[in-house]
Amino acid sequence: MTKDAPKIDPKMLSSLVCPKSRGPLVHDTETNELISKTAKLAYPIRDGVPIMLTHEARKL
Repeated sequence: MTKDAPKIDPKMLSSLVCPKSRGPLVHDTETNELISKTAKLAYPIRDGVPIMLTHEARKL
């Protein structure tokens, strides 16, 4: 995780699911993204807020 990136609240992370696959997400601290292994998408986190839009996600 970059030193300026806010941490994700673990409680919030446990309640989020991938909007495409409805599967779990994993926080990648190096890229500061939420990863959906099922959908093969990486959702960005901007200013501590996960952007849970498939058109904003990066394909893995």
